[in-house]
Amino acid sequence: MKINTRRFGEIKIDAGKIISMPEGLPGFPGFERFVLFEDPHSAPFCWFQSLEEPNLALVMMNPFVFKPDYEIDLKEFVASRGWKDTNAEDLLVYVVINIFKGEKNKRITANLIGPIIINSKNNQAIQVVISDSTYSHQHNILESF
Repeated sequence: MKINTRRFGEIKIDAGKIISMPEGLPGFPGFERFVLFEDPHSAPFCWFQSLEEPNLALVMMNPFVFKPDYEIDLKEFVASRGWKDTNAEDLLVYVVINIFKGEKNKRITANLIGPIIINSKNNQAIQVVISDSTYSHQHNILESF
């Protein structure tokens, strides 16, 4: 299957890798189908590309790369989604990354309170909100390296 993207032009994806977000992404209503792909030039970042909107692609990253002590209780979210027979190894955790460019403001931040959880077993995902947390939605990942 081929899709159009603003950043990468036309790319070929495996239709079996399409990720469904029935509740969509907060702030982006109506966009429910995505694909997660890696660009070797962007590692360790990856892209969460909307299939409905070529201009919508989020930069994401595994939070454990820069914050090994990151904790999230996935049991609550698995139960709320009805993801039966789902094991921890079936769940992929990503955080949305913001890259600020500028002469005075070069930062890369991660939204640690709103991770995206992908169930690799059924190709469904949800963005969750971690409440009662000391995490930030603008965690500076450059301070972690």
